Amino acid sequence: MENWLLSIHSDGTEEFLSSSSPKLGETVKIRLRMLENPFAKHVLLLSFPNGTEHYEEMQPVKNEHGLVYYEAELKITENRLQYQFYIVCDDIIYYYTQNGITTYLPDHSFDFVLLADYVQPDWVKDAVFYQIFPERFCNGNPENDVKSGEYSQNGYESIKMPSWDSVPLDYENGRCLDFYGGDLEGIIEKIPYLKKLGITALYLNPIFAAPSCHKYDCLDYFHVDPHFGGDEALANLSRALHENGIRFILDISINHTGIDHKWFNRDGAWFDKSVGAYNNPDSVERGYYFFGENNSYLGWFNVETMPTLNYTSESLRNAIYKAEDSVLKKWLKPPYNIDGWRFDVADVFARNNEFQLDKELWPEICKSIKEENKNAYILAEDWGDCPEHLQGDQWDSPMNYFGCGRVIRQFLGEPDLFMNRHPILRSVHYKMTGEDVKNRVNEHLAKMPHVFAQNQFNLFDSHDVGRLHNNPSLPQDAYRSAAIFQFMLPGAPSVYYGDEAGIDGLFETVEGCRYPMPWNSGFTESENYKFYKKLISLRHEHKALRRGGMKFLYTGGRTVALARFLGDEAFVAVISAEDVDTVIDLPLGVIGAQSPDAEVFGLPLEFTLSESGSIKLAVKAKTAYLFSCKMK
Repeated sequence: MENWLLSIHSDGTEEFLSSSSPKLGETVKIRLRMLENPFAKHVLLLSFPNGTEHYEEMQPVKNEHGLVYYEAELKITENRLQYQFYIVCDDIIYYYTQNGITTYLPDHSFDFVLLADYVQPDWVKDAVFYQIFPERFCNGNPENDVKSGEYSQNGYESIKMPSWDSVPLDYENGRCLDFYGGDLEGIIEKIPYLKKLGITALYLNPIFAAPSCHKYDCLDYFHVDPHFGGDEALANLSRALHENGIRFILDISINHTGIDHKWFNRDGAWFDKSVGAYNNPDSVERGYYFFGENNSYLGWFNVETMPTLNYTSESLRNAIYKAEDSVLKKWLKPPYNIDGWRFDVADVFARNNEFQLDKELWPEICKSIKEENKNAYILAEDWGDCPEHLQGDQWDSPMNYFGCGRVIRQFLGEPDLFMNRHPILRSVHYKMTGEDVKNRVNEHLAKMPHVFAQNQFNLFDSHDVGRLHNNPSLPQDAYRSAAIFQFMLPGAPSVYYGDEAGIDGLFETVEGCRYPMPWNSGFTESENYKFYKKLISLRHEHKALRRGGMKFLYTGGRTVALARFLGDEAFVAVISAEDVDTVIDLPLGVIGAQSPDAEVFGLPLEFTLSESGSIKLAVKAKTAYLFSCKMK
């Protein structure tokens, strides 16, 4: 018999919960399944109503694909309900939490969690995002292009690049003031392309008035940059996207502004000896920043052109998110109707030495956004693990570098994306194992309510990192392994513009991952494009890949296999980072499958059935496979 312990599974999908976002007072049916076996004598559901341990014996309710399902009911009487499972055998009890099985009594760090009255942005579970760096995507209106010498910042002038095919300037030569003319009209023009690719949601890097090409140095939160077409262009874009069934979220940094922002009036201040600080009685906005003696001020990451905002100011809170005409609410309202916000540097937001306001502000910001649009998606930039923000009153998801991008890129052979910035840490070239991958991903997901696992924004390329396919040290098709892994995780995958086109770029700098989209290269006939189009189509066609459960099936050496499953559907991905060919043992029976059905990606499948009911699969070195399964 296959390892029945590996088959034990429950999660927050519809196969195991009658409601993943229940109302207070609702009764929820909770299920757990496992292979039929003679060992499990009882299955108990442990919950903690009013702080008291409560055991409910679960009853078998159906047998499907060789798996027996146990069920119990719980009434939701509190805003947060945690639970575990006990599988009782003759001489041992197995304890099951979101982080797997133990033979010792686990703590509550990885409990299953139900949140009452949390409104999930349910559309995210079905979405395929496409991230656009607007200045480099498409020039729909050359008349609004930035001109060379049109303005200057810190002594450097704007530069109009000679052609769309020109190579972006490095920072020393361009200072992020090199422009190609991409705008919102260009995005509207390419909506048919996005629909054909299968994109259902956009994430746009900042579009508000700012001098740089990246626009994180905002001058005015209340107006779209005129070089992108202004406010009217955003209203037109919103209407066009929504008419075509595409949602979109905007990027914003409310942690800092540009030094030339209209609020930042450093030069108009005077030193008030009575309070020992610079002041301007005619400017409420001066209190929006951290000013010190000699007119010094606090800048994000000590960058002098990006002064940090001071949220001890109630007036600033009103301007950014509280008031009906605040920044965050304005763009959620008609005629713009954005579908959510992506918050830049959210990990350091409102955390400034003695002024640690993040725990106070994030719930206020979340409440304000959800009051305007309960289905708005709150996406936050955090490169690390951040379960404290994923509990129902702050974020819907981080940019999932930690549980997706950083994991798969290191597994495929790169140094860790974040630690690579440190001169000591980047000198260590550790090759992650399959077991490392499983533990890293499972621990990340297990610390959050499952409803947030379904919200995850999964990515491996972005405007902040060199593109994987531009890394000369990796195999040319490593991006396939990364994308298959990304699309197999719960949550929504995000494709960074141009990845499907095999866009050129330099690997070492962020300027190198912001090349103009190569519209005239004929890339729609390329293998890159066909691969992404097929992968996206597969996700749309199969609910198991959007809303199904996820389980790791194999983690030997530097090979990993993971499955997605729901009802009569199951898919398995096998990703090898090995230098040699291997043969692996896949226990398909633990997900109710008996054998591979059809190869989707990778080489033709070579496998044999073992006596245990698992399969032995031949795996080529540094290759990714994706296949559907025949069910028992």
